[in-house]
Amino acid sequence: MNRITRFLAGPTTLVAATLVLLLGGCTAASRVGVTNDFDHAVNFRAFKTWAWYPQQPRDAEGGPAKGYESFLDKRMRAAVAAEMAAKGLTESTTAPDIYVAYSARVEDKQQVSPYYNGLGYPYGYGYGYYGRAYSPVTQYKAGTVVIDIIDAHRKELAWRGTGQAQVNQNTIDEAETHRIVNGILSTYPPQDNNARR
Repeated sequence: MNRITRFLAGPTTLVAATLVLLLGGCTAASRVGVTNDFDHAVNFRAFKTWAWYPQQPRDAEGGPAKGYESFLDKRMRAAVAAEMAAKGLTESTTAPDIYVAYSARVEDKQQVSPYYNGLGYPYGYGYGYYGRAYSPVTQYKAGTVVIDIIDAHRKELAWRGTGQAQVNQNTIDEAETHRIVNGILSTYPPQDNNARR
């Protein structure tokens, strides 16, 4: 065996390749697409307390509008409360600096991945090949969460974060809720040079 073959057959290479495959799978599963927008005139460092927006009508499962909290509403409230506490904000029911509101939904989505197999046989003189192109369509469910932060004193939207991730069912389970909320609120407060801090 030559030197390259012996290296590739060694146990260290097999362990390294296994780790790369495992870690690659973990990153793909934890990806959350996040966007945000905010009012550049707002001083986000001045915000110390928060509360739920008082007119939150209902969640995706209709919970609070019917007089009770759905599972998704409980999950969302717990995930947001944990993230806000981690950022040093205190929940307060009297005169908060900001209000937090959210909306959540699960939608059926499609992803089209064009593919050209490039296989074929040359015709006539020259090097031309023909192949078959097709576009496989993948169906999946996407959980979308929008979190709004409203300046309680001005009664205006100060920040909005949106996160979307592939989910496994028609609702967003607890682990997925925490993953999406964490992804969204990881961009709050905004890290923009134009934001006053």
